[in-house]
Amino acid sequence: MELVDLSVVINEDTPVYPGDPKVKIRPLGVFEKDSYNDHLITIPNHVGTHIDAPWHMVANGKTLDQIPIDQFVGRGRLIQVENKKFDLAAVKKAKIRQGDIVLFRTGMSDVYHKSEYFNYPEMPPEIANYLVGAKVKMVGVDMISPDKQPYKIHRILLSADVLIIENLTNLEQLVGKEFTIYALPIKLQLDGAPARVIAQIDD
Repeated sequence: MELVDLSVVINEDTPVYPGDPKVKIRPLGVFEKDSYNDHLITIPNHVGTHIDAPWHMVANGKTLDQIPIDQFVGRGRLIQVENKKFDLAAVKKAKIRQGDIVLFRTGMSDVYHKSEYFNYPEMPPEIANYLVGAKVKMVGVDMISPDKQPYKIHRILLSADVLIIENLTNLEQLVGKEFTIYALPIKLQLDGAPARVIAQIDD
């Protein structure tokens, strides 16, 4: 069984959405002094590889703890975004089925720790609407967001209870593969949470 980790590391160097506070990690216990290690971690709940729940941008939307557990697991489909241009035709060719988890590889994860990471392409509304019509479970991107203010794509997807995964990495390892996605967030009663996202390559 081959597993691919699609999650970024969270530390004090983790990029955050412009305007959000940085990750802070403070030791509470030091092994040499206390015989154990322990830390206080202060992070925005939308940092690193994370999942957006509907309540993030939908009034009275569901929080993560209200999402059925089976929504975090599903058949994966990878769509290549060439030259930072989302293409509806490429999406239609991906043979998406109801319940799929659709990932978009833009290549932005290659500049994750550079300023260029915040100059990302936006998903067009027609693609978000197509995915809603296809009744997918989740949509993931290797970017900090699928859109910018006024966050139309977030609202289209989340209004239909299609969850969003942001800040994915290692998507190049899925090219040409059939795979299953396991995207498990911390069970916070909130609008989003960091997640460990892995792909299981199907034999």
